[in-house]
Amino acid sequence: MLHDRPNLRLAEDVRAGDTLRRDDPAQVSQPLPDLAPLRARVAALNARYRHHGATDVLRGALKDPEAGRIAMVSSFGAESVALLHLVAMVDRNTPVLFIDTRLLFAETLVYQAEMAERLGLRDVRILKTDEESLKQGDPYGALRFSDTDACCALRKNLPLENALKGFDGWITGRKRYQSGTRASLDFFELEEATGRIKVNPMAHWAPEDIRAYMDENRLPRHPLVAQGYPSIGCQPCTSKVAPGEDPRAGRWRGQSKEECGIHFIDGKAVRPETKEEKSA
Repeated sequence: MLHDRPNLRLAEDVRAGDTLRRDDPAQVSQPLPDLAPLRARVAALNARYRHHGATDVLRGALKDPEAGRIAMVSSFGAESVALLHLVAMVDRNTPVLFIDTRLLFAETLVYQAEMAERLGLRDVRILKTDEESLKQGDPYGALRFSDTDACCALRKNLPLENALKGFDGWITGRKRYQSGTRASLDFFELEEATGRIKVNPMAHWAPEDIRAYMDENRLPRHPLVAQGYPSIGCQPCTSKVAPGEDPRAGRWRGQSKEECGIHFIDGKAVRPETKEEKSA
């Protein structure tokens, strides 16, 4: 164990009345700050850290006043422990937001608790949509079968948006190699839909870099990786990947969906449109 026992918080206060609602334009269209200074800030950060590694980018994000108040968002998935370890080395008091959709693999929940303790993360916040909102939005627990985008929005996007309200930006574990939508990732990017800065310290890392880092630091793998799950999300929407397949082929298999919708490109969520959006 690297440090003392972490502080785990349960943020189970995401209710229909106080969260961003997909079907309520008055809530979705929140006033944003002037984007021009934010674009300039992101450009300056990328120029400053262009030739630096992940640790320097993280240190800059967490200590540089230009970055503002930063949290880390982690799924505690297949590769998450590498970035979690880097964050713990820079500042173990960094807020770490973990979204429990109530549909995760049991192995993920156990792994999350074990890694938070092992790394000595002191401010892990477990986010959940509250029971009443789930009853309203997914009364039979079957929304994932008819509209996976709406399911992600209810169980993942809304609690995260609520938790991020107190932050100017957030750290992600995205890498360029993971999908076409991530092929040109910079270390810092502006999420224009929210006005927040996203930090991608491992944007340039390749799979072999991650494996080498985990081996060098003796970091435990997520137990499902050995069972054929190189990318891990919610249990109903994650399947095993055959040798030679793209590592993310098991996510939303058979759909055009590549992302859960928490990430934006050019101000738009990286996901297919829902029925509501198509008819709007």
